[in-house]
Amino acid sequence: MSEFTILATLASVHFIALMSPGPDFALVVQNATRYGRQTGLYIALGLSCGILLHSILSLTGVSYLVHQQPTLFALLQIAGGSYLSYLGYGALKGTWQSVQSKQSEQQNIEDPSLLLTNKRQAFSRGFATNILNPKALVFFVSLMSSLVPATMSLTGKGIALMILWSLSLVWFSFLAWALSTQRMQKKVKAMAIYVDGLCGVLFSVIGLSILWQSTTTLLGLL
Repeated sequence: MSEFTILATLASVHFIALMSPGPDFALVVQNATRYGRQTGLYIALGLSCGILLHSILSLTGVSYLVHQQPTLFALLQIAGGSYLSYLGYGALKGTWQSVQSKQSEQQNIEDPSLLLTNKRQAFSRGFATNILNPKALVFFVSLMSSLVPATMSLTGKGIALMILWSLSLVWFSFLAWALSTQRMQKKVKAMAIYVDGLCGVLFSVIGLSILWQSTTTLLGLL
């Protein structure tokens, strides 16, 4: 298989995965609709940088080594599951408060610690959500090990990293832009509670399932 074919296949698989509903997708949807385009774009940048780091770690074999250490990987899963559950709890709590009260969204939608007040926080939220997601680690280990041969040229590997990063940035930026247009903002304003609730459920379900799986694994190792 030529390098061009490998890179095209890698881009196709990655793009399909990007469009699948998950923590990254939910994070952009929730925050772009609530805080606007700039916040959504910085979250997109954070997510894409997290994906770039996952790709580098997978390509260099670091992620594979982590995946092959059951205890270490279980601890990573617990950390990631806890973080996603934390995001889910904040979103669900904010949704419940909004349902119970007719006061302003800024006062009720989230805990103060979950609010995004500047660019750095938006970037950090995106980066942490991706890099702490153990499912992303498994995905990139599988993707790199199955599609990128060890004999691939250094240039080809560099292009592969740029493809994964740029596709992620373009997709999440487009999503943030589309959800923050004036027309879309008018439509989603009335549905803000439902968007937050749905994203909260998604974060919670994924986070708690990861916690359950990792805790069970860790207990079995002790």
